[in-house]
Order: sequence, then C-alpha cells, then structure tokens
Amino acid sequence: MKKILLSIALVFLICTQAWAESSVWKIQKDNSVMYLGGTFHLLRPSDFPLPPEFAEAYRASDLLVFETDLGKLNEPSVQEKLLAKAVYADGSTIDQHVSGKTYRLLNEYCAVRGIPLENLKHFKPSIIAVTLASVELAKFGVAKEGVDSFFHKLATEEKKRIEGLETIDQQIQYVVEMGAGNEDAYIAHTLRDLKSIKQDYETMVEAWRKGDLKKIDALFVAELKKTMPKLYKKLLTDRNKLWFPLLEAYHRTPEKEFILVGAGHLAGTEGIIETLRRKGYTVEKLL
Repeated sequence: MKKILLSIALVFLICTQAWAESSVWKIQKDNSVMYLGGTFHLLRPSDFPLPPEFAEAYRASDLLVFETDLGKLNEPSVQEKLLAKAVYADGSTIDQHVSGKTYRLLNEYCAVRGIPLENLKHFKPSIIAVTLASVELAKFGVAKEGVDSFFHKLATEEKKRIEGLETIDQQIQYVVEMGAGNEDAYIAHTLRDLKSIKQDYETMVEAWRKGDLKKIDALFVAELKKTMPKLYKKLLTDRNKLWFPLLEAYHRTPEKEFILVGAGHLAGTEGIIETLRRKGYTVEKLL
C-alpha cells in the first residue's frame, strides 16, 4: 500500500477534529518566509474540511507551487499522451514481463473482484497498480480529490498565482515508468499490499494529518528504500535534489510561497525538511 499511495503519487485536508499538529511548516532564512505543505493526493469526503494550518499558509501566501501544473492534467491532449505512454510501445502485454506465478496471482485477484484483466494487460505495471488500488480505495469512500486538487481549485477561483516544480511530461514519465525493468517485483508487491490497503491507508492518513514524519518515513519512505531502492531513488531522492534549487530560488523572492508536495518527499534523512535544516533554514511546524 505504501508504494501504491505514492504512485498515485499524497494530499491536503482540514478536519473538524482538533489535531495537535499538521503537515505544514514555516520556512525562514534571511528575513524571507515561505510555507511547505505535505499533501495527500487521494482523500475521503469525511477527511474534509482540512486542518486550519493549511488554510493559514494559503491565506498568508502570494503564490502556490505544486509538483506540476494540475490544471493541464485533465486536458484531452495530456490524457492522450499519458495513454500512449502507459502501454508497451512494442505491443507486448504484462504477462510477457512478469513470471508465470505472478501473472497467475494477478489473474486470480482480478477474477475474484470482477475486474477484466484482458482490458489491463497491455498497460505497464504502474498503471495496473493504480487501477487496482483505485478500485479498492473507492470501496471505502476515497475520492479523486486530495490536498493538491482542493487548493488548485481554490487558487484558480481566487485568481491566485500558480506554478509547478515539474513539467507535465516529467510527471507522466515518472508515473508510467514506475516498475520499469522490475515488473515482476512491482506487481507482486502491489498484490500483497492490496490485502491490507484499508488499514494501511487509514494509518497513513493519520500520520499525514499530524505531520508525523517519523511514522511516514517508517510506513512509506524507509519501506520503499528497503524493498525497491531504485524506485525510491527515482521517485523521491532524485526529484528532491532537482526541486531543492527551485525551492531556494522561491525563498529568495519577496513573495511568500506555499509549496505543496507529496508528504513522502518531506520525510526521512534525505527528505526536504531535513535538507532545509542542514542548509541553515529555520523550519517551524505550524500548530
């Protein structure tokens, strides 16, 4: 589940319950301020409204920065590009990229749940994983809206400036290439994780709401690093390194920015929070 959640890639809420902490940090250095929010990409309607610290950072900011331009994700041309890259260019199918055992398990899983595997077999493993996870998550009310989409919609309505850290093409590439060259292990891990998806999801949401980076690290980051080190490097550390100069550039501007990225990018010794501290920034969690 931990790997699936990041694949579908974490988002923002404001809850009516009172929480002592949140996944929002105030970053300061040389009299300049920006805000950093860890997001959860898929939430339930019951998870709204979001913790007030998110709204506080949003109102205090002149510019919202997301991982990418969310406004373009649903454009027909972008969907067509994603679909084209989501299947194997050579026309092969997933059964040709995984072991016979793993394919049988995949086939059995889909058969029990009435999911037509024939409709999925041309897709790469990351797309299959996202599809299966989405079906399971929908059973307990997880919708497509998360922190990112909530704030993007709000900022658009209020005509607040919006920017992205990555291009749409970069995002598509990250999504479709997860599991590339390691298809068998990726699908096998997905099937195992799906067995406890509800419990894992609820645990992750609770950790995210509290901004409990130690738990997020243990549940997701450290787990991913241990089981799929190449994917960990590609999805987390490599992107964090590419983003960091952009974050520093934003921090040097006179405007106040609210940077919203998946909470997994913030946790761990190689996460953005610890990197900011090592670079001399004052990092204060909003309470």
